[in-house]
Amino acid sequence: MNLGMTILKGRRSIRKYKDEEISEEIISAAIEAAKFSPTARNAQPWIIGVVKEKETINKLSELATHGKFIKDAKLCFAVFTEKEHKFFLEDGCAATMQIILGLWSYGVGSCWIAGDKMEYADDVRALLNVPEKYTLVSLIPAGYPADITIPSKKSAEEIYFSEKYSEE
Repeated sequence: MNLGMTILKGRRSIRKYKDEEISEEIISAAIEAAKFSPTARNAQPWIIGVVKEKETINKLSELATHGKFIKDAKLCFAVFTEKEHKFFLEDGCAATMQIILGLWSYGVGSCWIAGDKMEYADDVRALLNVPEKYTLVSLIPAGYPADITIPSKKSAEEIYFSEKYSEE
């Protein structure tokens, strides 16, 4: 297996973090990975916040209904896209996944927390002082894993078909 597939297959959603700082080099690498994510019509409609202040991280944790563990992360990325862009969600999701994989390539764990359509999206945008033309796509708390759980995955035969789908 090559290095890329090792990174892809090894990635996990991490919700428990060690109390260990993440270097600026790794943060920059994750942003660089997002910069190279696929984007419809090369629009690049995203802006990405990096939150390190504990007080703000705690507020994000309080706002995110399924992200209470954000409070334990060393930092949290917030991915926003221009909501008028036709493919804002697709482009924002691509950037989110690139950040997650960029972090994981350095051994830093994270977890994708939904932002789009969530009741707290505008509150997060306001908290981070992001202009109204942007909408929250995701929050990505990050830190070195304190615990890694390996969930079971469906087999390839259960998730793929060739040419045309058939129940048989």
